[in-house]
Amino acid sequence: MDYGGCEYLVPCGKDKYISKNELLLHLKTYNIYYEGQNLQLRHREEEGELVVEGLLNISWGLRRPIRLQMQDDNQRIRPPPSSSSWHSGCNLGAHGSVLKPSTLPDIQVTDTEATPNTEAPGSGAGEPGLDPPEETPQLMRTRSDVGVRRRGSARTPSEQRRIRRHRFSINGHFYNHKTSVFTPAYGSITNVRINSTMTTPQVLKLLLNKFKIENSAEEFALYIVHTSGEKQKLRASDYPLIARILQGPCEQVSKVFLMEKDQVEEVTYDVAQYIKFEMPVLRSFIQKLEEEEDREVKKLMRKYSVLRLMIEQRLEEISEGPTAM
Repeated sequence: MDYGGCEYLVPCGKDKYISKNELLLHLKTYNIYYEGQNLQLRHREEEGELVVEGLLNISWGLRRPIRLQMQDDNQRIRPPPSSSSWHSGCNLGAHGSVLKPSTLPDIQVTDTEATPNTEAPGSGAGEPGLDPPEETPQLMRTRSDVGVRRRGSARTPSEQRRIRRHRFSINGHFYNHKTSVFTPAYGSITNVRINSTMTTPQVLKLLLNKFKIENSAEEFALYIVHTSGEKQKLRASDYPLIARILQGPCEQVSKVFLMEKDQVEEVTYDVAQYIKFEMPVLRSFIQKLEEEEDREVKKLMRKYSVLRLMIEQRLEEISEGPTAM
């Protein structure tokens, strides 16, 4: 892989640039670290611009539950049933009219999104667990207002594989009414395939679409979180993949987190460097700062006391001048 090239600037945010050669050096280090793994990144020249692409690890850092879509956007709705079938308690007459029978048939309905009885490892307290099969409630849960699924009509393995091709599980959570609202386990990792031209909002939308999350991308933000406690929010004009490359490959030092925009405050390096200290050490820092503050206050008071005395003497001289004449 050639990491050489001519010298020109690559944008990495609003009014922020890095030279191509410097970025390629960071990229080389990144790929050496992930040698033999699928997290290695590739780069190419596209219309004279450097484009880097590959998988970006993102850790879940949400504190509030998210909502998952119950049905794929591209999933087809079944056509209306024939007049001889029962659907949602309605019988279609010969001329298409709806006839309400005196007694409704006893139809028991199973969940249309039946999933294995699994839970996310280390999931938060807000996550609803999956009930055992024998306690599965007979809840009216259908794809649309027309049509129900009878007991015993389970999906075939081919249908299950087809559905899972369009779905991704978040730490073992599948998409039925039991787990459609939950909080992903804090610190658990997922990834998305992106390139260096994608901004933060584009990456957020791609991640939410991958897991069919109904929440708006405006509710979330990407943060680079360091082990020191420093939290740096990625701006809308930033490029997350380039930011990850510049931070270095080791996730023991820093990670990219998906968090709520209104729940997290940025922590600068100057503040973060004190977070890990013990309370006695922090108190000693405060005591020294207070002593330094007292010295500065006394110095300023002496300075302005002298200035005040000089001004008063000058005023006396001015007031005595006209009287002497």
